[in-house]
Amino acid sequence: MTIQKMKNGSALTIAPEGRLDTITAPELEAVLKEELNGVEDLTFDLEKLDYISSAGLRVLLSAQKTMNNRGKMKVVRPNEMILEIFEVTGFTDILTIE
Repeated sequence: MTIQKMKNGSALTIAPEGRLDTITAPELEAVLKEELNGVEDLTFDLEKLDYISSAGLRVLLSAQKTMNNRGKMKVVRPNEMILEIFEVTGFTDILTIE
């Protein structure tokens, strides 16, 4: 997995590419821990994400909980498979998805 980061003032966009699973989730957690200071608007661009496991969902949930206290978070451009995983797991009710 590769992770693209784009920061603009208090806005941060994270764009993971590949698979977000048990092996790669800690990498995304580390990026978030490093980059979230001062961020009030967090966007996950999932256009190039091929797969997300429960470990990846846990990272998104943790980020959502953090951002609830400091601003907003949204998920943009998930493909059909990722969106279906969000629907089956109830994440469509938890996350702002565009």
